[in-house]
Amino acid sequence: MTMTVHVDIVSAEGEIFSGLAEMVFAPAEMGEVGIAPRHAPFISNLVPGEVRVKVSEGENHPFYVSGGVIEVQPYLVTILADTAIRADDIDESAALEARARAEEALADKSATIDYAKTRNELAQAVMQLQTLNRLRSRSR
Repeated sequence: MTMTVHVDIVSAEGEIFSGLAEMVFAPAEMGEVGIAPRHAPFISNLVPGEVRVKVSEGENHPFYVSGGVIEVQPYLVTILADTAIRADDIDESAALEARARAEEALADKSATIDYAKTRNELAQAVMQLQTLNRLRSRSR
């Protein structure tokens, strides 16, 4: 019998996922964490990246999160994301466009821009594209 942990992924837009999983992988501040049932409790900030919910051996659900907080209890993982998108729903053309705009703005030394905000937008676009690429490579 396989042990499971209940996973809730919630963003400002609403609940994105709720269900049982064998493992959860998330982009915590200290690096990617893998969470199995009966994991020691902890709380961490999340950085932009991929959250992967392994429901069973052949079933994974990938999500992109722009940041947020993860709370881990022995049988419950709660992810409160600033933004969360199912990897299948990422708009690749919009992410490519956002990356190009941010790169262009950062390259233009004469522009008056908010560099921290623009770097953050660039990082989010790059992480969305990386999440899409990982999804595609796993499905081949």
